Order: sequence, then structure tokens, then C-alpha cells
Amino acid sequence: MTTPRQAAPGKQNLGRGTNADSLPIAALLPLAATALLTIVTETLPAGLLLQISSGLSISSSAAGQMVSAYALGAVIAAIPAIALTRGMRRKPILLAVVAGMLLANVITASVDVFAVTLVARFVAGAFSGVLWGMLAGYTRKISPAAKTGKALTIAMSGTTIAFAIGTPLGTYLGSMFGWRWAFLTLAAFAAVLIAWIIVVVPDAPGQPPQTRTPLHRVFATPGVAAILFIVFGWFLAHNMLYTYIAPFLVSVNAGLRIEIVLSVFGIASLAGIVLTGTVIDRSLRKMVLASLTAFATAALALGIAGGNTVVLLIAVVLWGGTFAGASTLMQTALADTTGPDADVANSMLTVAANLAIFGAGTTGGVLLGATGAGVFPWAALLVIAAVFAIALLARRHAIVPGSRVDRVGSQSKK
Repeated sequence: MTTPRQAAPGKQNLGRGTNADSLPIAALLPLAATALLTIVTETLPAGLLLQISSGLSISSSAAGQMVSAYALGAVIAAIPAIALTRGMRRKPILLAVVAGMLLANVITASVDVFAVTLVARFVAGAFSGVLWGMLAGYTRKISPAAKTGKALTIAMSGTTIAFAIGTPLGTYLGSMFGWRWAFLTLAAFAAVLIAWIIVVVPDAPGQPPQTRTPLHRVFATPGVAAILFIVFGWFLAHNMLYTYIAPFLVSVNAGLRIEIVLSVFGIASLAGIVLTGTVIDRSLRKMVLASLTAFATAALALGIAGGNTVVLLIAVVLWGGTFAGASTLMQTALADTTGPDADVANSMLTVAANLAIFGAGTTGGVLLGATGAGVFPWAALLVIAAVFAIALLARRHAIVPGSRVDRVGSQSKK
């Protein structure tokens, strides 16, 4: 008999015509599409910064606050929104998230008052906070217990595809037809996605009242704090490099166009997410430690490569290929640690990741002005070394050795 904490992810709600031991691919693909929609909505202003600033008659720095407003919405809304909705059925909340994205993108494309645009972006960010808080838990509830890591990899693949294809494509469309049409295209995609979810995604129950752990006790669950520190450090190191990769390339006189570097990063990310899905359920801890080691190697290579194009591109491949699975790995570890409280715990992960994005922008700006762009690989290496040390020590409750398949099987027999 299982306790509430030990309860395995649901097998009872896998959708029509789904074998209890097979992945519900048809249901997971719309979840991946929702993740793609959310990420492209977040990052598209960065690719269309000049067009937006010209169209709204504002400075580029002001237009950049569209990204900041989005992230702020996620930071502020994630935990309280998930706490308030943790007892509600999952499918209506998912539909509300996509509808919110649709509305926010329509407003962004339609209004000329920048203050209204910022409010719309804040609201979109708030809805994204809800999605990232619930996605891991929802995925686990509609997937076989022993394959939840692979299932989450599929659901999270939308984030990688967004960076590799979605945002560049949206930027191209915005450049060709106008930035407003890019956001309207996202709104149209959201409308199609709503219909898709209604048809193929099964519903899942919320968390019963008797199993709801208070927020402070979820945070105090052994392993949670360590995972959140790993997330914060990993995302901080990544975003310092990613945000300021253009001035870094200029500083080393690499002769590489930023579009080429980001394309290489994106392609490597696609390969990385496939690798993550292959090994996550059997070797999560090994994958985390190997990814952090590869990231550290990439940062070191970027730091010493100078203008060597081959070394720089190899470093970008290592970096992109290993960061691609970071969210999936850490959400899986956090969900394993917190069980039925996974939604609340993952809302904390959302806050940690978005705080890291803020921190990377702020810290990176200071470093860029004080020392120049050449410092970023070394700063990232320092941070990732600390993250690796935490992950190495966090073997008892956070990043646990062994096969998830075996652990889930043994829990389900208790």
C-alpha cells in the first residue's frame, strides 16, 4: 500500500486507446506545443527589438523591457497561482494558459500604447509561470510511472524546438511581414492549439486536500533546496553566456556571425534533448553530472579559444547539447523528490530559473561595462563549478543514483 508521498504517477488516466505501459504520445505532443508557444512568446521581442522600437517610437532598451515584464510576471505569479489551483483539474487550467497567451499576443500585436503592451506581456508571463509549475505534474499523471522522465522530455521538447526553430522563424516572419504579424501568428497558433488540446489531451485530477503539503514544508523537503540552487546556478551561467554571446564573439574577433552560432547551438540542443529522453529514466544523476562537466568544458574552451573558429564551434555544440536537457532533468528530479507536491515545487523552480535570468542580465551588464565581454566564459565556469559541487554532494535526496525505473517499480510495490 502506498502512502500519499509514495504514490506513483497516475496510470489511470492515459487517454483513450492507450496501453498502460506505453507513452501517450498523442497527448504529450500538445503539451510540447504549449511549451513552444510559451517560449516563443517570451523570446520573440528579442529577435524583433529594432522593428518594435521603431514601430512604437520607443528606444531599443525600452523595447527590451517586454522580455523583462514577461519574466517578472512569471516570478510573481508562479507560486501563488499554483498554490491556488493545486486542487483544480488540470485540463481546464492548461486551456486557460493557452487562452491567456492567445489574448496577450493579440493585444501585443494590436495596441500602440506601450504601457498596455507591458501589461499584456506581464500577464503572458504570469500564465507561463502557471504552465511551468504544472507541466511536470500533469505529464506524470497521464504517463506510465516508469517512463515519466521520457514523457517529460517529450513534453519539454517544445522549449528546445522553440529556441532552435520557433524564435528564429518568428523573427524571420516579423522581419518580412512586420513584427505585429509575428505576434498574430502566435495567436493563431494558440487558437489551433486550444482545439488540439480539447480533442486529444486527457484530463487529470488536482491534488486532494489531504495530500497538500504547506508551501514552507515543500521547500523544506530534503533535496528541494539543493535542486533549486542547481537550477539557479545552471540558468545563471547559461544566460550570462547566451545573453551576451554577440559582444563576446566581437571581443575575440572570431569572424563568426551570431546567426551561425545560434543555429549551431539550436541544432546541438535538438540532439541533446533526444539524448536526454533516451537516458533520463535510467541514469538521471549521471546525465546531470555529465552535462555540468561538458558545460564547464565548453566554458573553458570559450575562454581560451580566442578567435579559433573550430574550437569555438565545438564549445557551442557542447554547451547547447548539454543545456538542452537541463529543465527536463531538474523538473524530473524535483518531481521525484516531492511526489504529489510536484506542481508547487516546480513553481518554485520557475521562480528560481527566472530570477537567474534577471541575475544574468544584471550581473552580465555590470561585468560587460567593467571588464569587457571576454570575462563571461570565466564567470560561467566559476558558477558552474559551484553548481557541480552541489550536485555531486546532493546524492541522497536530490540527484539520486540508480535507475528511476527500478525506484518507481519498488515504490509501487510498497
